[in-house]
Formats: sequence, C-alpha cells, structure tokens
Amino acid sequence: MASSLSDECTPMKREYDSCFNAWFEGYLEPAVSATPAERLKYTQDKAEEYEAKCGRIWSQYQKCVQRAVRDKGLETLLAQARADNPLKEPPSLHDSQRAHAPA
Repeated sequence: MASSLSDECTPMKREYDSCFNAWFEGYLEPAVSATPAERLKYTQDKAEEYEAKCGRIWSQYQKCVQRAVRDKGLETLLAQARADNPLKEPPSLHDSQRAHAPA
C-alpha cells in the first residue's frame, strides 16, 4: 500500500485501507438470486457495517490529510484544479470507452 501525503497520516491510511479492503471483500459477495428488496436490505446493512467498522478510521484519516494539505500550502492549487476540471458527475461509460479507444 502506498504512503499518505504526510508521514503522520500513513499509519491511519494503512489502517483504513485494511479495514476498507476487508469490508469490500464481503460487500462483493451478495446473493445473485436475491430479490430487489433483499439486495436493497443487503446494501443498507453493508453501509451500516462500513460505518461501524471503518467510519471512525476514515474520518480521522481524512482530517489528517486535510491538515497536511493546509500545512503544505496545497489548498490554492487544489481549488484551481477543481475550477479547471470540475467533476460534477461521474464519467459515463461512453466517455471511458472513448478515452481508451485506439486513435
């Protein structure tokens, strides 16, 4: 696993990565034959499980990274990058296919 923006944040990043990966592995195991209602319940249960197991770790890590961004003077650079390339919605499948198509 990669290091964080700040050495101070790296232990939290590793703890979060480990927690998330364990949670995500379980998230990918839903019953394929489940009804839509059962899938919805499963998704809601997994969201609650994530918050219970990883939410606190994520919050601490996020605060650490935000502090490192401020300490390194990167706020203006990030604001400019967001203004230049705003992500208002996730890229569509069509955009992704076009980006990887041979020229």
